[in-house]
Amino acid sequence: MRTVIYPGSFDPLTNGHLDVIQRAARLFDRVVVAVARNGSKQPLFSPAERRTLIEQSTTDLPNVSVDLFEGLLVEYVEKQSGHAVIRGLRALSDFEYEFQMALMNRQLNEHIETLFMMPRASYSFLSSHLVKEISGLGGDVSAFVTPEVKEALAAKLGQAGVN
Repeated sequence: MRTVIYPGSFDPLTNGHLDVIQRAARLFDRVVVAVARNGSKQPLFSPAERRTLIEQSTTDLPNVSVDLFEGLLVEYVEKQSGHAVIRGLRALSDFEYEFQMALMNRQLNEHIETLFMMPRASYSFLSSHLVKEISGLGGDVSAFVTPEVKEALAAKLGQAGVN
């Protein structure tokens, strides 16, 4: 069984993330969406909330599971019997950072491959940060996130009933 790990903070999950998950689910037998606990970020949603939102948004993908992790990604991939890490790229600036991380991970474990996947062009501008900002200002984010995520954003940001 070919397993790929899709790590990220997913705070919150966007349609760009979901696009990568859906496409990875067609390419691999098993996709583990690994919600990272990043101490350097101040997330809006707790890891458990992010996990739940991703699970709710991927119920139609039977080969996708969601897990929480912290620590070294290569150790987590090994623990999950993963064959590769998949990373989404939106722009050249993403590539520079992700390329550096992929090379470092290869130094730590040369058996784990990193695959880069670009989202659809319509999602290339999309980021969790922008979604939170738009939602926080009362804007409609329904084109950028699933209904579950939109509802959670509205509840978390005190925008119930907005758009």
